[in-house]
Amino acid sequence: MAKRARKSAKIDADVRALFFDDHQREEEMSKKAWDPIASHTTPEPQREQKYVKNVRPRSDNQAQLMQAIDERHMVVALGPAGTGKTYLAVAKAVEALDAGKIERIVLSRPAVEAGESIGYLPGDMEEKLAPYLRPLYDALTDRLGNRRLKQLMSNGTIELAPVGYMRGRTLNNAFVVIDEAQNCTYTQIKMLITRLGWNATMVLTGDPDQSDLLPGISGLKDIAEKLDTLEDVAVVRLKDRDIVRHPLVASILTVV
Repeated sequence: MAKRARKSAKIDADVRALFFDDHQREEEMSKKAWDPIASHTTPEPQREQKYVKNVRPRSDNQAQLMQAIDERHMVVALGPAGTGKTYLAVAKAVEALDAGKIERIVLSRPAVEAGESIGYLPGDMEEKLAPYLRPLYDALTDRLGNRRLKQLMSNGTIELAPVGYMRGRTLNNAFVVIDEAQNCTYTQIKMLITRLGWNATMVLTGDPDQSDLLPGISGLKDIAEKLDTLEDVAVVRLKDRDIVRHPLVASILTVV
């Protein structure tokens, strides 16, 4: 019995020693592990990285756009792809909703077939139009997260609608974003801007040089020039230097 007890005690001691060695080894490895975020230039301790909900402008024109949205009820944002027109407009809409300044967000986009047909797409009309509204959905997801976005869309606080569904409506207590407005005709844009109701803000975004319509049909440029004469409407023109995508995008737009 004594021999068996000594053998059992030895096994327990070996197990404890092995556990201690493994635990100590893990601690040492964790201290030496490579941290892809840690700075290799400063000895300061690494702070917790969190997603920042506050959007800051990355250029003077972007700052002008954000200020215009804060001060005017109608803003027209013109500029090439990648200048943050849509993202900043959506971010400001979410900011206004969180602050209780508005009751709902309405996002609209023309469903224009850019050399493709939506007839082959499966599902009903709403499902066929979903790919055209996806860029707006992506921007909302980035600002709100999937769970909260689904909740706000299910109760009608956020609405994504094609341009054709906007006729006859009056949008009160709302933040309205009309994206890709260069693919709207003059008549369509005139219809859209007259949807503006009380305590509402409307932002039209687009690039007059990238219309998918036939030449001369897009009404964004003409509407922007006429609205620019009104004191209560801001027309902000972003340039190639305001592009916040890959630097190659700015170079591409100068040659194509």
